This record gives sequence, C-alpha cells and structure tokens, in this order.
Amino acid sequence: MKLKFFENSNCLLNRRNRYQFLATFLVNISTFAHGIGIGWMSPVMRDLQSPDSPLNFAVFVEEISWIGSLLGIGSIIGNLLAGFLQDRIGRKPVLYALAIPYVFFWLLSYFAQSVEYLYLGRLLAGITGGGGYIVLPIFISEISDAKIRGRLGSMVMLSVNTGVMVGYIISTSVGYFTAPFCIIPLPICYLIGNLFLPETPFYLITKGKFGAAEKSFRFYKNIKENDNNSMIEFEDIKMKMCKEQALKVESFNYKDFVTKSAFNGYATSTVLLICNQFTGTFCLTTYMTDIFEISHTTLDVGMCTIVIGVVQIIGTITTILLCDRYGRKVLLMLSSLGASICLAAFGFYIYFAERYDLSAVDWLPLVLLALEIFLCHIGLVGIFFVVLVEAMPARIRSVATSTFIVILSVSVFLTLKIFPLCISYWGLAITMWAASGVGLFGFIYFSIFFIETKGKSMLDN
Repeated sequence: MKLKFFENSNCLLNRRNRYQFLATFLVNISTFAHGIGIGWMSPVMRDLQSPDSPLNFAVFVEEISWIGSLLGIGSIIGNLLAGFLQDRIGRKPVLYALAIPYVFFWLLSYFAQSVEYLYLGRLLAGITGGGGYIVLPIFISEISDAKIRGRLGSMVMLSVNTGVMVGYIISTSVGYFTAPFCIIPLPICYLIGNLFLPETPFYLITKGKFGAAEKSFRFYKNIKENDNNSMIEFEDIKMKMCKEQALKVESFNYKDFVTKSAFNGYATSTVLLICNQFTGTFCLTTYMTDIFEISHTTLDVGMCTIVIGVVQIIGTITTILLCDRYGRKVLLMLSSLGASICLAAFGFYIYFAERYDLSAVDWLPLVLLALEIFLCHIGLVGIFFVVLVEAMPARIRSVATSTFIVILSVSVFLTLKIFPLCISYWGLAITMWAASGVGLFGFIYFSIFFIETKGKSMLDN
C-alpha cells in the first residue's frame, strides 16, 4: 500500500518529484525566516510603546507606523534588485543574497540605540522578503512538473505563514534580546542547503549552457545518467526555448506586451493584487494585536494572535491539498466571496459593540477574523504567486511578474501606512466594510473573466 502511494505521479515524494519538493523546502527556509520577522515584530511594536519597553528610547505611534510600513519600501528595493539580477546572473546567486540583509535586520534590532536602527532593520527585512517574492516563484516554477507546480508554488506562503506563527510565539515566550540568537542560525542553514542545488534548467538553456542544463534537469526530475528515454521532454523544452531565443532581438519586442494573452494576464494579476492587499489580510496580520484590542473582546490578545497564526498555516496547507486537484478558479472564487462576507460581519460586530454590550459573544471577533484569514489564505494569498506566474505569457513572464510584484510591494507600503489612518478617521467598522467591497468585486471578476491556469505549460504564450 505504501509503495503504491509513493508511485503515484501526484505524490510529492514520488521518485520523479521528491528532489523538486526537497529544493522547494530548502529555498523556502528564507521565506520561513522572513515570516518569523513579520510575526515577531507585530507584538513587539506594541511593547515598544509601553513603559516596559525593552529598549532605552521611546517609540511613538507615528514612528510605529513607519516601522510597520518600511517593510513595503524594502520589498520594492528587493523586487527591483532581484528582478534586474535574476535574468543576468541567475536565480541561484540571487537566492544566496537573500540571507545577507535578513541577518542585518536581527543585528540592528539587537543593537538598536535609536528608532533609526529599527527603521533600517525593517527596510532590510523587506529587501529579503521582496527579493524572495520575485525569484522564488520563478525558481520553483522552472524546476517543477505541471502536475505539482501549484502545490510547490503554494509552499512560499505556507513557509511565510508558518514563520509568522513562530514569530508570534517567540515574541511572547522569548525575551527581546534573546530572539536574534534563536533566528540567525536559519540563514546559515539556508545557505548550506542551497549549496547542493543546481541552477534551473530553463535559465541555463537561455544562456546556452546545454550540458549544465541537462544535468540540472536530470537532478530535479531524478533521472539517472543512463536513462535517455526520459530526456525527450528536456529535448523538447530545449528546442522550443532555443527557437524562442532565435526569434528574440536584443530587447523585448513591445508587441509581446500588447497581445490578448498579455492583457488577460495583466487583468487577472491586477484584480488578484487588489484583492490580496485591499481585503486587508496583510494589514490584519501586521496590526493583529491592536485590532483585537479595539474589538472589545476580553480574550487574551496574545492567545488570539497565535490562534490566527495557526489558522494561516491551516489555510495554506488546504491550498496545497486542493489547488492542483480542483484548479485555481474555484479557490479564488471561494476565497474572495468568503473573505467579503467575514469582513462585512466583523464590521457589523464592531459597529454594534461600540453601541451595545456584546460581552456574551466576545469570542465572535476571533472566530470571524480566523475564518476570514483562513478563506483568504486558500486563494487570494495561498496561490497568489502561482497564478501570477502562470497567468503571464512565457515571453514576458519574467519582466511582467517582476513588475507586478514591485506594484505589490508598493501596495504593501501604502496599505500598512494608511490602515491605521483609516481606522483613526473612519473607524474599524467602515474600514472592514470597504475591504469587504473589494472582496466582492474580486468574486465577480473571478467568476466571469478568470481563465483557469491549472496544467498550463510554462512555455505557452
């Protein structure tokens, strides 16, 4: 029975798939570590404003908003650097470089003598995250078989969300100055693990390194040296890519960016990005502690935050289990509609809690937010990078994907900066209703216009 399970071509531990899974696991150590930094900082930002702050200088609300939002600025820088370098020096060198700014984030947090240390550290953490969000989806898509690409691509967000939960736990159970020593070994493990992974066969083919590309393809597909029958797929990929290369001029032809398939990709990516950011999911994660305090619940805020972290992981695992079986469209529709309903309900709870005594149901904010986070993570968040890569035609995939991730980082900065202001000026209820409207808009688009990308060849234009 066990042997038959591992022989299934859809099993991640199948002989052909296991090295693809292992490589995905190793490169996602960086996203796991990045998630720890995000989760750790959320409760710490509250502590820094208290009289019992672990640091010897005061941090005020305006400075907290900058600490929160500078992650987005760092992401933009990381996006631009990774997008510029990945096609010039390769995916692997960019993957190596991700560890450097992240180590400095923890060192600056430890040695902080003023708020500027925290600003710079948070900026550097954003560079690691932004660079990873560019190169990791491309790297994973180029080493993966179509049957398992959705599940492997979804592991980017699974790693981030697992890291966020671990960060929540570390912030509540480990002292401020102890946390860096718990985390810095992770980038070292990441660098050692990546030493054993070859560059992607797609990149090597574009550089004319066919011998290295063949070895890379054999490694990731776990094909033995004497098995030439299984290399027909590689020869087909090489022939198609060489033909594409021969048709290209020195720079991209602008006509590649104005085809029907390109515009379909832009539309899908734009709506997906808007829903991903403006349903407030990342803002809810970043300012989770403050939101629970505003929601009039008597539950322990730290416990609620950890519960949300667990729910994020469950949502992403659900995505991994379902996305290659039922496709992307169903998950996006369910995710956007479900998030819209939960956000609207949470807004109504806040509205009535400000006017009436709802202490009998003070568990409801946790339930509604947990359900919203779960539903967002099975689609809008969990398969965001999968759909972004798959929706773009092959000729413009690298440039277009990088551009949209830069826009995503700008959106992260804007939403993190304006979210506290929206709560201050409009109130939490109206802010939630506005986010609910964005989710409803996404549901309408995905229902009518979204073209399923499940099983799409990475060479399709």
